[in-house]
Amino acid sequence: MDKKIVLTGNGFILRDWKNGDEISLQKNADNPNVSRYLMDRFPYPYPLEAAIAWVNSQVGLHPVLNFAIDIAGEIAGGMAIELKEDVHRKTGVIGYWLAEQYWGQGIMTEAVKLLTAYAFGHFDLVRLQACVYSKNYPSMRVLEKAGYHKEAVLQNAVFKNGELLDEHVYAILK
Repeated sequence: MDKKIVLTGNGFILRDWKNGDEISLQKNADNPNVSRYLMDRFPYPYPLEAAIAWVNSQVGLHPVLNFAIDIAGEIAGGMAIELKEDVHRKTGVIGYWLAEQYWGQGIMTEAVKLLTAYAFGHFDLVRLQACVYSKNYPSMRVLEKAGYHKEAVLQNAVFKNGELLDEHVYAILK
């Protein structure tokens, strides 16, 4: 079994999920501003049952692909790497969210840099990408400050909250 992975940032850590994370996960995820630009599989409202199911699905998984963003012992967000398959097997896709009270503090930019280094260091990847919905300018800026470059805008590619949105594709190469 792999050792526990802890990636240390300035005032936060990225770590694997553990039992006991459910309450702060539910509290910080249950915000329409958090879920606004995430896939529908991230529910709003975010009930405690969803938090329990998520943590249970992640505890003990190896390799670690989904990380809790832990600030002073509380779940303040989450990040993930999706490893693609078949002809896309050298590509990973990252996604992330952060509790609203921590926005604008540079946490996510640093976390994206940490996750990027982890992904390139632990997996046979040559490319990481992230997709951001139009109007989510802060997330676009996070990726740019973390060294990602916009490669494409897929017009009307996303239907979220009753609205068609463009999808901006950002990438970084190893």
